[in-house]
Amino acid sequence: MRTILLGPPGAGKGTQAAVIVNEFHIPHISTGDIFRYNIKQGTDLGKEAKSYMDQGLLVPDELVVAIVEDRLKQEDCKTGFLLDGFPRTANQAEALDNVLRNMKVALDKVINIEVDKERLIKRVVGRRICKECGATYHIEFNPSLKEELCDKCGGQLHQRDDDTEATVSKRIEVYLNETQPLIEYYKDQGTLVTIDGEKSIDTVSQEIVAALRRES
Repeated sequence: MRTILLGPPGAGKGTQAAVIVNEFHIPHISTGDIFRYNIKQGTDLGKEAKSYMDQGLLVPDELVVAIVEDRLKQEDCKTGFLLDGFPRTANQAEALDNVLRNMKVALDKVINIEVDKERLIKRVVGRRICKECGATYHIEFNPSLKEELCDKCGGQLHQRDDDTEATVSKRIEVYLNETQPLIEYYKDQGTLVTIDGEKSIDTVSQEIVAALRRES
């Protein structure tokens, strides 16, 4: 199973990524994770990426694609993968197609989780995270038993600095504007499956797995 997971902040991508990985026994590949790994290991690709990041510059598409390609060629990706955070643009999607073509494989499906913007803002702004163990709660949808205290370890719950309404609204707007051409790209290819992310978590999981199984 070779798939890509798309979805704006607050759409529940992290939860659904875990479901997909467990269901199909494939690695979850986040561009952030592989960047950090290459930089920590001091690989040539990592050093080159760090040189841009240290200057506050965006890492060029060519280098991002090279890092992703290197990861996709590793042994654990032979039976499939879940890409998260890449591609971000239609140009990157075309480059990924070329990489996969050279590897003589192809994407099965691209899962796009859709949620209304106002609901997304409500989800993210209400999120609370434990300072001690990192457990996540929501003041409305998943509150802790004791207000502002973690049920698991008793640690203090807090709101992330970037989870304010203004910041979240901006993040979502940027995501939607940047991703629309990418959604159209995969729609034209016939690989896009749009999932209603406003349903229950379990229902969303079931619909994603069913969609992927139809194409496997």
